[in-house]
Amino acid sequence: MADLALGTAVLGVGVDVVYISAFSAQLEQPGTRFAAVFTPQERRHASRAGVTTGRPTQHLAARWAAKEAFLKAWSESRFGKTDVIAPGQVDFQDIEVRCDALGRPSLRLHGPIAAALVGCTTRVSLSHDLDADTAIAIVVLQEDVK
Repeated sequence: MADLALGTAVLGVGVDVVYISAFSAQLEQPGTRFAAVFTPQERRHASRAGVTTGRPTQHLAARWAAKEAFLKAWSESRFGKTDVIAPGQVDFQDIEVRCDALGRPSLRLHGPIAAALVGCTTRVSLSHDLDADTAIAIVVLQEDVK
């Protein structure tokens, strides 16, 4: 599916939903290494945003959902092809959620993931619903069409 106005083709779409309470419980487990999947920038953002909301883990949950949604979009784009990186070898810090001055999220890819996706763009949308205790992310992986 090509978007001629933008000069891109959609390669994959990923969606992920995270139950915030269960996610928080995972982060609080003694000896967990789960927090290590987040970059220092992601942890700082969650801490700052948590001052306002009182729930910093909801922001980390949304970032975890974005990382998972990205992997789903990338996996969809690789359907029928060999994996570039084995699923167990993904460094989740190589998939970083950043926000601009207005709080709009984007993905910044690093390492072998970035190298594998030269010429591609990602779009990400994050949301939290505290009544439903969920965080959701949608990621679209696009390839620049020449």
